Amino acid sequence: MYILGISAFYHDSAACLIKDGEIISAAQEERFTRIKHDHNFPKNAVKFCLRYANINVNDLSAVAFYDKPITKFSRILETYLSYPGKGIKSFLMSMPLWLREKLWMQDLISTELNYDGKILFPEHHESHAASAFYPSPFQRSAFLTIDGVGEWATSSFGVGNENKIHILSELHYPHSLGLLYSAFTYFTGFKVNSGEYKVMGLAPYGEPKYVDKIYNHLIDLKEDGSFKMNMEYFNYNTGLTMTNNKFAELFDGPPRKPETNLTQREMDLARSLQDVTEEIMIRMARHVKKVTNEKYLCLAGGVALNCVGNGKLLRENIFDDIWIQPAAGDAGGALGAALASYYMYFNKPLIKKDGRDLQKGSYLGIKYSDDEIQNILTKHKIPFHKVTQDELIEKISDEIANGKIIGWFNGKMEFGPRALGSRSIIGDARNPEMQKKMNLKIKFRESFRPFAPSVLAEKVSEWFELDRESPYMLLVADVKKEKQFPMTEEQKNLWGIEKLNVVRSEIPAVTHVDYSARIQTVNKKDNPIYHRLIERFFEKTGCPVIVNTSFNVRGEPIVESPLDAYKCFMRTEIDILTLENFILYKEEQPKFLDDLDWKKKYELD
Repeated sequence: MYILGISAFYHDSAACLIKDGEIISAAQEERFTRIKHDHNFPKNAVKFCLRYANINVNDLSAVAFYDKPITKFSRILETYLSYPGKGIKSFLMSMPLWLREKLWMQDLISTELNYDGKILFPEHHESHAASAFYPSPFQRSAFLTIDGVGEWATSSFGVGNENKIHILSELHYPHSLGLLYSAFTYFTGFKVNSGEYKVMGLAPYGEPKYVDKIYNHLIDLKEDGSFKMNMEYFNYNTGLTMTNNKFAELFDGPPRKPETNLTQREMDLARSLQDVTEEIMIRMARHVKKVTNEKYLCLAGGVALNCVGNGKLLRENIFDDIWIQPAAGDAGGALGAALASYYMYFNKPLIKKDGRDLQKGSYLGIKYSDDEIQNILTKHKIPFHKVTQDELIEKISDEIANGKIIGWFNGKMEFGPRALGSRSIIGDARNPEMQKKMNLKIKFRESFRPFAPSVLAEKVSEWFELDRESPYMLLVADVKKEKQFPMTEEQKNLWGIEKLNVVRSEIPAVTHVDYSARIQTVNKKDNPIYHRLIERFFEKTGCPVIVNTSFNVRGEPIVESPLDAYKCFMRTEIDILTLENFILYKEEQPKFLDDLDWKKKYELD
């Protein structure tokens, strides 16, 4: 039984294919169109999923869409009607798209796919819950979903047991932790639905000086994690911005304009918001534990990408273990819709679990063969060296140790927002200049942004305060004390961005200003060649940790094809590009005549 899952028309459109409950393939539309967070119907992602399984639409038992458009439309309409005379501009902008496409989703899917079979519409948070519980390692667990908004729900919790999920309670719009976070993202000068992770990364530079103002004016938080927001300060109900003048008065002036200098205010706002977010997540989790008494917790929804909050939640030991869907946002809704339909609608038994999750490392996308890559390189007259896999590992581990920055393109593309060693830029975590060089000369982004470590799974507890795997870069933990360098009194007195250049540990390129790191553990079962590369680097240097960041420049989606990778390689100061078993050296490449002004094409986030 094949079921195709689709998410579309908000942000991060995606498609996923499952076969008898097994995840076969999944991809985000942005990777193919090169439009970051592409919200359009995922026709390229659908085409890939079907082609990968060697089937056509007539082989599908069902197509599942990740929410109920008519219910969502009624919420939008009711919201506008609740504010008579307000939001007319926003209303007139949103209605044509609804009346032209979104309301007629069944017809649209049938037309786009040339498909006349069964089309199912799980609820938005049901899709999130399904994406978290069914691929998790657990036969039974609680789940918690937190995002901006689905139809009405903004958070939900319940229990997954064998092949069924039961939602027990929901928090409803406009009271939303995801929208609260997005409001501060907007106010601090970053792009909503894209720049939230920047706010999280900025938080350690600040002090929690605005926490009391948030609790006293913006949000009435209850002991069980539920809350009400004071909508007098927000504009997202009917306006074209997230916050209003009253919000600006409360927080010492107007929103920061994008691309202007960051000030201590933005850092303090980020820290205050992060502290509030963590408190809400922990209170919600405690309430879920109290109500369900389950041993395990699964997380999904956009807020579940807040890996700092996830790490703190794990350390609270409320549950024995937690599992987070790596594509926790709307892209993962495609996967959840397909799984919810398979288990809930068709009532199929839960696929056998063996203690490891069923996400396959989230390596669910397209893979290019050596023949395909060689044809591309030859066609475009690109100089290359073909090597064996053993030679690749030997040469690239040496080059990392020598301080070179590598564009690493190998295996199936990752599903979700994180590069996990298939479409990654990698380097030496021991190099104190690596963070600055990668940020400014390769990613072309703000210098404060931290990078993640990829660490051998079997070595993680020797280098980080973490006693389990974190394969999807969704947990933050501190670098081990014995690997840290204590700060001098002078360094302790530094403020804000001045903290950036202090070398804090034996792996400074991946150690954030608060000694934390966003960890990816690499298991040889999930990605054997990436594991071998880090293992060989470890054998040569004594360090089982390298830097891993996504293979793209700022504002661009992660690269999908060898040609995408080559263009990124040539537009930046990446030293060496690997494409499967091919190595390309920058100094051997001909002059690159770019076919576009990419800094104008890719909208900064």
